[in-house]
Amino acid sequence: MAEHESHAPQEATAQVATAGARHGSEHHSFERHGSEDSVEQRHRKILVFAHVGRKEARDAARQACTQLYEEGLAPVMTRSDLETLSENWDEPVPVQVVHESVALIDIELGVVLGGDGSILRAAEMVRRTSVPLIGVNLGHVGFLAESEESDLTETVRCIVNNEYTVEERMAIDVEVWNDGKRVHSDWALNEASVEKGNREKMIEVIIEVDCRPLSSFGCDGVVMGTPTGSTAYAFSGGGPVVWPEVEAILMVPLSAHALFARPLVAAPTSTLAVEMMPGNGASGVLWCDGRRTVELDPGSRIEVRRSEKSVLLARIHPAPFSERLVRKFELPIRGWRGPQDTEKH
Repeated sequence: MAEHESHAPQEATAQVATAGARHGSEHHSFERHGSEDSVEQRHRKILVFAHVGRKEARDAARQACTQLYEEGLAPVMTRSDLETLSENWDEPVPVQVVHESVALIDIELGVVLGGDGSILRAAEMVRRTSVPLIGVNLGHVGFLAESEESDLTETVRCIVNNEYTVEERMAIDVEVWNDGKRVHSDWALNEASVEKGNREKMIEVIIEVDCRPLSSFGCDGVVMGTPTGSTAYAFSGGGPVVWPEVEAILMVPLSAHALFARPLVAAPTSTLAVEMMPGNGASGVLWCDGRRTVELDPGSRIEVRRSEKSVLLARIHPAPFSERLVRKFELPIRGWRGPQDTEKH
């Protein structure tokens, strides 16, 4: 896992339309200070991505935007999030709109307010750029999040002062093939899971690594994921916990009826595949990061390989991964004594 220092925004390579002319009269509140201090001219642009369907996320987004603006940075949101946020915002600050008044590649950093699902959605949004994300957990476990809701003010302060590092997390590209034709392409940060489409009927699959078959069995599904996803769906399926520094692709069978149906850890250069055997006529479903789906016909072939583009996650707490595991999963460590000095003096 590589680390980088916080970086300045990249030069825009695409033209964007100016927001305000079409929407200014309808949403004048978030642009009313534009003549006093042009937010468009502020060099550092921070995307605020929130699960605005929840009140606590809306409140946190307003707080983050206000603090960023007061510190001289330019808060940025999506049009739909901003329209929801601007309702009942008593003292709004200017907020730019991504893809309209600012290009996505001009964003320095994305602040994600929500749970792991929100971080995965934000990762999908920025995956073709070099925009790092920092998560503020408003959910339950929030394993991908860097800080908690109570630390929001301090988190924004660290962003303002460039007090963060950036680490790479590998992602995977996913392809679905049928009759020798690629019929679907997708992407995931955590995992791609092939699952049965009928509750009563399991799927028959052949698993493959690097164009070589390993085994066939009936199962409820197969998860193919990244080290980042090892604490997500693969974890609940009995897969190993893999440290983020390790580069690998995982394969975890779900409720498989076979002796050799163990979790596999393959090289990051490997291509993993699941072939759905057409014999029993069972269809399946492909899930990527638990939210995007496509129907899988009998005989479908699903291939997974490392994506060329990594996802960047910003960190302000340099704690080891083991500490994050203990904290997030509330693991019992009482009685631990630590390394003992065996040297005799």
